[in-house]
Amino acid sequence: MAALAQWCYTHRRIVVLAWVLVLAGLAGASAGFGTAYSDNFSLPGTQSTRALSLLSAAFPKQAGDSDTIVWHVSGGSVNDAAVRSRVQAMLAEVAKAPSVAGVSGPYGPKAAASTGRQVSADGRTAYATVTFNAQAQALKPADIQAVIDRAQAARTPTLDIQLGGQAIRQASQKPTGLSELVGIVAAAVVLLLAFGSLFSMALPLLTAVVALGVGGLSVGLLSHAVNISSVGPTLGALIGLGVGIDYALFIVTRHRNGLKAGMSVQESTVRAMNTSGRAVLFAGATVCTALLGMLVMRLDFLTGLGVAGATMVAWTMLTAITLLPALLGFLGMRVLSRAERRGLQQSGPSPEASSGRWLSWSQLVARHPRPLALVAVAVLLGLSIPTLSLRLGSSDASNDPASSTSRQAYDLLAAGFGPGFNGPLQLVAELKSPADRAAFAHLAAGLASTPDVAGASQLPLGPTSPIGIIQAEPASSPEAAATSALIDRLRTDVVPAAERGTTMQVYVGGPTAIFDDFASVLTGKLPQFLAVIVVLAFLLLMLAFRSLLVPATAAVMNVLAAAASFGVVVAFFQWGWGSDPLGMGGAGPVEAFLPVIMIALLFGLSTDYQVFLVSRMHEEWVHTRDNERAVVMGQATTGRIITAAGTIMVFVFLAFILGGQRVIAEFGVGLASAVLLDAFIIRTVLVPCLMHMFGASNWWLPGWLDAALPHLSVEPADEPVDPEQMARSVAGAGTP
Repeated sequence: MAALAQWCYTHRRIVVLAWVLVLAGLAGASAGFGTAYSDNFSLPGTQSTRALSLLSAAFPKQAGDSDTIVWHVSGGSVNDAAVRSRVQAMLAEVAKAPSVAGVSGPYGPKAAASTGRQVSADGRTAYATVTFNAQAQALKPADIQAVIDRAQAARTPTLDIQLGGQAIRQASQKPTGLSELVGIVAAAVVLLLAFGSLFSMALPLLTAVVALGVGGLSVGLLSHAVNISSVGPTLGALIGLGVGIDYALFIVTRHRNGLKAGMSVQESTVRAMNTSGRAVLFAGATVCTALLGMLVMRLDFLTGLGVAGATMVAWTMLTAITLLPALLGFLGMRVLSRAERRGLQQSGPSPEASSGRWLSWSQLVARHPRPLALVAVAVLLGLSIPTLSLRLGSSDASNDPASSTSRQAYDLLAAGFGPGFNGPLQLVAELKSPADRAAFAHLAAGLASTPDVAGASQLPLGPTSPIGIIQAEPASSPEAAATSALIDRLRTDVVPAAERGTTMQVYVGGPTAIFDDFASVLTGKLPQFLAVIVVLAFLLLMLAFRSLLVPATAAVMNVLAAAASFGVVVAFFQWGWGSDPLGMGGAGPVEAFLPVIMIALLFGLSTDYQVFLVSRMHEEWVHTRDNERAVVMGQATTGRIITAAGTIMVFVFLAFILGGQRVIAEFGVGLASAVLLDAFIIRTVLVPCLMHMFGASNWWLPGWLDAALPHLSVEPADEPVDPEQMARSVAGAGTP
C-alpha cells in the first residue's frame, strides 16, 4: 500500500488525467450502448410462474403487461354521448401507440361480453385495459410515456383520466438526482463542521462524486450482461455515496493528524494510506463480500442488485486509494485550516488526539462498562420489538406519491369497484378432457361464494381450449394480509378440492400472487443467507485481528443492529407511523427483498466501523499490551471520526426519502437508523464496554489456529512509532 500511495503522490497529474479518461470513456460507452435494466425475476417452482408460462404459451400477444386507463366524471355518467365519443377517440389513439398489443374498453356491442364489468355501479367511473406486447421491464420508457400522454390529452375539467399498472408505475417514478444532491450538501455541512477547512471538506465529496459517476456508468453497462433491476442504480448511488464519503473521510483524517504531528505532506500521505488506506481496503472488501453474498439466494433479481452494489463499492475503494493521495499532493498543507496551520507554526507538532471530550468519554466507559452496556442493550432490544411482527410483501399503488397518476388511478378503481379490484388473481388451469372443463366451470361458479372473494368470472374460451382462466377479485387490497391468506387458502383447500378426481391442474397466478410468492421464497432463504453473511464476516475479522472474541462480538452487534433497524422500518412503514406523513400511503408490508439487501449492507457497513475502531485499538495493544489503554486510546482517537462519518451516512440515507419512492424510502430509513445506532450506541458505548469487560481475552487466538490461518493485517507490521508521542498518548490515557 505504501508503494502505491508513493507512486500516486509522485505521479499525481497522471493519476488525475487517468481518472478523467476513465470517466470520459465510460460516458462514451454508455452513450453508445445505453442501459438494459430489467425488473424481471424468475421464481422457479412456484404456481405464479407456472400460470404465467401457460398464459405466455397460449396467448403470446396477450402475455405482455396489462395496465389500465381509468376515467371518472364529476357529474352525469361515463355513458353520456359526449364522454363516450371523447374517450373512444382517445382509446383509438392509444391502440395505435408503439408496443401496444390491444385496448379493451367498456364501449361497443361486444364490450359487455368480452370485457366484463368495466363501469362502476354509480356509472361515474370506468376503465379500459391496455395490453402491451411485452412485460413492463422489457418496454421502452418512451413507448409507455406515449400511452400516458395520449390518454391524458383527453382530460377536461369534468373528465378526469388517470393510468395505473406496473408499466405506468415504472415510467412515472421520479429520478433520484435531488436526493443525491441533498445528501451531498448535508455531507458538505458535516465535513465543514468536522474539519473547519473547505479543502478538507471538498476532498471526500470529490472522490465520492467521481466514484458515483464511474460506478453508475459501469452499472449501466453491466446491465447488458447481468439482470439488474431498475432500482439498482438508485440503490448503488445510495451505497456508493455513503461509503465513498466515509472512506475518504477516514483517510483524510489520518492525513491531517500526521500533518499536525509534524510530518511532511508526502510522508503523512503515505502513512495515512498505509494505515487508514489498508482499513478502507479491508472494509470495502467486506462490504463487497456481503453484497455478493446475495448470490447464495440464487435469484437473478437479487444477484443483479448485489453486483450493482459491489461494483459501486469497488469504485469507491479505487478512488480512495489512488485519486485521493494524488489530490492530497496537490493540496499540500491546505487540508488544514488556516487556524490549524498557524497553530502548527507557533506551537509546533502535536500528538494525535489524546485529550478532550472523547478521551473523557472513553475513560467514563472504562470506569462503568457494565451499567452502560445494559443501557445500550436495552435500547437496542426495545427498538427490535416491532421486528417480531415483520410482514414481507409488496406495496401496491396505494403507497405511491399522492400526486402520481398511478396512485390516483388506484384510488378511483378502489372507490368505484372495491379494494381488491386493483389486484385480481388469475386461476389458470390445464384442461385435458371434457371432465376437466366441467370441473373448472364448477370451480368458477363456486369461487364467487368463497370467503374473501368479492367476485369471480371465467373468461370465455373455445370449447376445446387446452387452458382455462378464472379472474378472481379479492375483497381486500393487493398488499393486505387477508389477500395473502386468500391465496394460501385457494392453493391448499379450494383448488385441490376442485382438482380431486380429475386430470385438471390449476395454478393461482397474477401479479399479486407473483409478489406473494416472491416474499415466501425470500423468507425461506433468509436464514441460509444470514448464516453465510455472519460466517464470512466472522472469518474476515478473525483473520484481520487474530482473535475469536472480536469477530464474535461484531457478529452479535451486527445482528442487534439489524433487528433494531428492522424494528424502526416496521414501525415507520408497516405500522404506518411515518409513511403517511411522508406522502407514501398508510400502513403496508415491508418490501420482500429489503431484509436481504439491508442485512448485506448492514453487515458490511457495521464491519467497516468495527474495523476502523478495533484496528486503532489493536495498534495500541500491539505497542503496550495493556487492554484498558488500548481500548481507551482506540475509542478516544476514532470516536470523533466514526460519529462524524455516521452522521454523514445518516443524512445521505435520509435524503433518499425525498425521491418519493416507498421502496427507496424504506432503505433510506432502515439504513439511516442502523448507522445511527451503530455509530452512536454500538461502537461508542457497547463494543468498548464489552472489550473492557473481556480484558486481554479480546486478543486471544488458539496457537494451533493462529498457525493454520493465513496472516492478514489491517495495520502494517513495520509502522514507525514515535516513542515520545506514544509516551504522551499512554500517559494521557491513564485512568484518573
